[in-house]
Amino acid sequence: MRRFFAVAAAIVLLCMVGGSAFAGWTVVNLTPAGAAGSYAIDVSGSQQAGIASVGGADHAGLWSGTAESWVDLHPLGATVSYAYGVSGSQQVGYALIGNVAHASMWSGTAESWVDLSPTGATESVAMDVSGDKQVGHATISGVDHAGLWSGTAGSWVDLNPAEAYYSRANDVSGEQQVGWAQIGGYDHAGLWSGTAESWVDLDPAGAERSWAWGVSGGQQVGQAVIGGADHAGLWSGTAQSWVDLDPAGSAGSVALGVSGGEQVGYAGFDGADHAGMWSGTAESWVDLHALLPAGVYSRSYAESVDVSAGETWVAGWAYSTSPGHNEAMLWHYTADPVPEPSSLVALGTLLTPLLAFRRRKASHRALEEIG
Repeated sequence: MRRFFAVAAAIVLLCMVGGSAFAGWTVVNLTPAGAAGSYAIDVSGSQQAGIASVGGADHAGLWSGTAESWVDLHPLGATVSYAYGVSGSQQVGYALIGNVAHASMWSGTAESWVDLSPTGATESVAMDVSGDKQVGHATISGVDHAGLWSGTAGSWVDLNPAEAYYSRANDVSGEQQVGWAQIGGYDHAGLWSGTAESWVDLDPAGAERSWAWGVSGGQQVGQAVIGGADHAGLWSGTAQSWVDLDPAGSAGSVALGVSGGEQVGYAGFDGADHAGMWSGTAESWVDLHALLPAGVYSRSYAESVDVSAGETWVAGWAYSTSPGHNEAMLWHYTADPVPEPSSLVALGTLLTPLLAFRRRKASHRALEEIG
């Protein structure tokens, strides 16, 4: 709780001295006690999926908004495991068993683990889940093929387009899947609707290569290399719909998640990557790194976003310069925040002198105007 109060205090102070740009936002560090680093990769409402380093190995895990809520999903017999997606009661990722990656699905516990690796695949990884569908890729005859599951290894559908050498699927929402395929020697961002034949090439005009990372509500996000630099981008189902989200002054950017008309990812400023959020244009960029305590985190990344019922949840991670590892982060916005009583008590001693100072300053300014 001490870490949460410190972050919350920083946010309140930032809002008061910097205007209302961050009003309604809070940040929670999700790193479980004893973990030597963690990452939050996906978010669905109040649930987050990701990874924590436990006992010297990476373990897939599930949170419900706090570090204390961590559930270790690491299956028996695995050396390492990763959770990349969460939706409803399901989580997906992969587990390394006998030095082989097995696409994996869980239902909230380590014991619920299901091996999704399809017949004939030498390795496989599940990247996301939506409803009863899971997406990822499987290595077949030495080549990665994007694919779609419906809860079992036997349900695998190969999404590799006929013209592609290899492909990967990264995200799923409803009947749409996104990822990329290598065509003509270059990676092309793409969109599927459940079959290999449904492939739509999203590679924008003038791009050297491109990748799609997220999909929701008819929008797709990712990046395209333009003039040698990564540009975060937004599509609406066609290559021609591409919107360049790269913010002014950025050294490069990537969009990783989308929900409810909001996009998240990161952009580089002054030699460091900053987690951020867009609302459909480059000019709408909001630097979420500014919500983290100054001087504690050198870089940050927003991996996923979920927008619903007036709330915005952003999952990601930030690199802490001390003790020197990555820490899972959950940014949360509500339009009408109601602070917890315990938070108010913890912040009271910080806020009282600041408010008194602001009142004295305002009174002094008023006297000057009268005089």
